[in-house]
Amino acid sequence: MDLLSIIGVILGFAAIIGGNFIEGGSLGSLVNLPAAVIVLGGTIGAAMLQTPKDCLKRAMRLFRWVFRPPHIDFHAGVNRVTSWSVVARKEGLLGLERLAEEEKDSFARKGLELLVDGNEPDAIRRVLEGDMILQEQRNMDAVRVYESMGGYSPTIGIIGAVMGLIHVMSNLADPEQLGPGIAVAFVATIYGVALANLFLLPIANKLKQCVDRDSRYHEMLIEGVMGIADGENPKAIEVKLSGYLT
Repeated sequence: MDLLSIIGVILGFAAIIGGNFIEGGSLGSLVNLPAAVIVLGGTIGAAMLQTPKDCLKRAMRLFRWVFRPPHIDFHAGVNRVTSWSVVARKEGLLGLERLAEEEKDSFARKGLELLVDGNEPDAIRRVLEGDMILQEQRNMDAVRVYESMGGYSPTIGIIGAVMGLIHVMSNLADPEQLGPGIAVAFVATIYGVALANLFLLPIANKLKQCVDRDSRYHEMLIEGVMGIADGENPKAIEVKLSGYLT
């Protein structure tokens, strides 16, 4: 669990609520159901309209990475690739067949299988890099869902504000209706801007970092597999991959 992300969300919204109290406002002044329905419903609806079904599902699955990022241990990865190279040097590439069967990471397993099958190094690189690029593109398409929602949210907030002002203008003769209308107008704007800048855009940036880290790990695996395919010394492979530890 990424406690830093949780603290960040709490701190961001607490700053707004706390600032409201300092200014003499109350929590009730920030709670407005019509404004929440307009902003949340409009933002989610716009995102659903622009996003294909599969991409939307992937975006929902990636959401858990915000608070529970995938555990990627580069140090363990370097040690694992180095151990593969030792086995390949002692037993030949066919000695990696047992390791491929036991490997849980599908990307690493595919690299080992390509080695065992005796593919040319260039062919191995093309296949693995193609898989890495496709996976990165699918993940980035999912991340853009949150980016787009972060762009729509403030605009939907402005729509809510205009609707509130329309409600106010149509009830000028009734002072009792002025307060709720003005509240929707201003609170909807707050909801839209806060949702975008305290939640949606930070989520998109956090997921981008996770996707980038995942891609760099796959790059490291590719370099390790290529070193094995080229018959490099295990120590040389370890030294080359150690650059990914920083």
